[in-house]
Amino acid sequence: MRPKVLTRTVVSVTAVVGIAAGSLASAGASFAASAPTSMPAASSEAVVPLAVVNLGLSTAQAKNVQCWLKANWGYTGALDGQLGTNSWKAFQRNLRAYWGYTGAIDGIVGSGTVKALQRLLKDSWGYTGAIDGDPGPGTQAAFKRFANACSGWC
Repeated sequence: MRPKVLTRTVVSVTAVVGIAAGSLASAGASFAASAPTSMPAASSEAVVPLAVVNLGLSTAQAKNVQCWLKANWGYTGALDGQLGTNSWKAFQRNLRAYWGYTGAIDGIVGSGTVKALQRLLKDSWGYTGAIDGDPGPGTQAAFKRFANACSGWC
């Protein structure tokens, strides 16, 4: 008689497990079905990170430049040592006023911005290379000298 009891127990347990598994599976399917079918579109501003172009400057040196920009060229952002779009917009205002920059005040560090920066660096900061728009090692070394001199603005 024992084999029948064991068989009934095994069948009962198997049935309970099967029912429970079926309930979980259908519950999972019902939760999945109730999820929203469309997500709101993300704006391009939400997915595009702010470009930071320090041109070889350390965070401390870039912060010096931001202090100078804040004192003289209308920079209103954080003094965080990250030369982002707003830092470069302020810098482009200086480059337009004195160093022949003719592009848009858009904060994008393109060849026009770099050429004007090279003219500034050639004038007083030891840059001896060509005005070619390439922010190579000579441009970066002179930009570091400029940034170090800006420490008095912080």
